[in-house]
Amino acid sequence: MKGIVTVLGKDSVGIIARICSYMSDKNINVLDIAQTIVDGYFNMMMVVDLKDSYEPMESLVPGLEALGRDIGVVVRLQHEDIFNAMHRV
Repeated sequence: MKGIVTVLGKDSVGIIARICSYMSDKNINVLDIAQTIVDGYFNMMMVVDLKDSYEPMESLVPGLEALGRDIGVVVRLQHEDIFNAMHRV
């Protein structure tokens, strides 16, 4: 199962490291990552493989949201199918 992680907020040192460390601790593989910084604002999208995760997606969502609050960004995790359905034009 794949998930989409989005991160948005004011840029600061260590955002990618903290998110990737969280993923590693949960045995989540990062398949693809793209990030940009525009006028001091950080935006990142990751495609992740959740099939071998130590935790179910339902508990990963609040964990990532709490991590985001801790580092001053908004972090969201969605199932790939939901993300695709929401962004279909």
